[in-house]
Amino acid sequence: MPVAASAIYFLNLRGDVLINRLYRDDVGGNMVDAFRMHIMQTKELGTCPVRQIGGCSFFYMRISNVYIVIVVSSNANVACAFKFVVEAVSMFKSYFGGAFDEDAIRNNFVLIYELLDEIMDFGYPQNLSPEILKLYITQEGVRSPFSSKASDKPIPNATLQVTGAVGWRREGLVYKKNEVFLDIVESVNLLMSSKGSVLRCDVTGKILMKCFLSGMPDLKLGLNDKIGLEKESQMKSRPAKSGKTIELDDVTFHQCVNLTRFNSEKTVSFVPPDGEFELMKYRITEGVNLPFRVLPTIKELGRTRMEVNVKVKSVFGAKMFALGVVVKIPVPKQTAKTSFQVTSGRAKYNAALDCLVWKIRKFPGQTEPTLSAEVELISTMAEKKSWTKPPIQMEFQVPMFTASGLRVRFLKVWEKSGYNTVEWVRYITKAGSYEIRC
Repeated sequence: MPVAASAIYFLNLRGDVLINRLYRDDVGGNMVDAFRMHIMQTKELGTCPVRQIGGCSFFYMRISNVYIVIVVSSNANVACAFKFVVEAVSMFKSYFGGAFDEDAIRNNFVLIYELLDEIMDFGYPQNLSPEILKLYITQEGVRSPFSSKASDKPIPNATLQVTGAVGWRREGLVYKKNEVFLDIVESVNLLMSSKGSVLRCDVTGKILMKCFLSGMPDLKLGLNDKIGLEKESQMKSRPAKSGKTIELDDVTFHQCVNLTRFNSEKTVSFVPPDGEFELMKYRITEGVNLPFRVLPTIKELGRTRMEVNVKVKSVFGAKMFALGVVVKIPVPKQTAKTSFQVTSGRAKYNAALDCLVWKIRKFPGQTEPTLSAEVELISTMAEKKSWTKPPIQMEFQVPMFTASGLRVRFLKVWEKSGYNTVEWVRYITKAGSYEIRC
């Protein structure tokens, strides 16, 4: 359920009401007194931003020297309420020249009341985009002398911006060269046992785009996800093509994506914002292709010596390579001296991290470099405690490789003028929490 706010209050640090707006008649005018008495005058202020008093809920947030309080009388979406507050403050700052405090509110009473009527209707959040609001609320706020200069960049076609579905893009954009850059960036999270069995593994990914396109283009993106391919084969009345398909979990889209079309056709269709933006995020828990496998062997030879052998195997194709590979191998705190032999890269002992740091600048695919090290420990008279071995950690970046197997099948650009576009697609896999138990 959306916010359905009954009232919104702006208070200073003493609890005085600077400005307020009642959107519904299901709460009394003494709600602010309850907030002062039960929250502001107790030590619980700031411990929890959501409180229930009587039959009402109070969502509050402090911005500078102002408390913004939303009062609701029914079950409401708390995350939506705080998102509304954050977006509203950003919008106010754009009118006030970057400042939002008690003085800015006192200097802009009339403008704030007008904005509160536009950004919330009967308690439901409306359009909070400063660019669109400034098209028809043209009054300028009293700006702080320290604020940045207002942007004079015009936004044409106010009617389309206000009523249409493309408030994130203005009309009239023209580029000499129309280009689209698409990056699929994935982070691999892994916990592996010392014997090589996977204990926990998932991939979090995002699709980043940078668009330099003229006019109002309509883009259509096709991925090798299982649901999308099955839906496409049903619509075309033919069997789906063979090949690897993946199942995307926890997918979230940018507001430009046409969700109605995605739900019906399972295709990502959108009118992109100008410049750089994040098109979508996703997570994958099954069928993960691990870029590296690590086989560690750590032997304790008596009280003062250790022998460390680590083999790292790159599983991706031989024509690919990883960059900036770092393997951190833990050693005891009483390490005194180390000696290394590596088949690739460089290794050293880092006393601050209590680990051996093995760095390989360029790691080719289908190779198995090894590290062998002898560690001498400081001999102590105290009884030796068993060493709890922390996991080995890895850092890396593998271009043109996706651990999930996600691939772009097509990226189509349509614009009424029919210009030609150049599309660039890049894949990058990075290490998230990549750990191997010793």
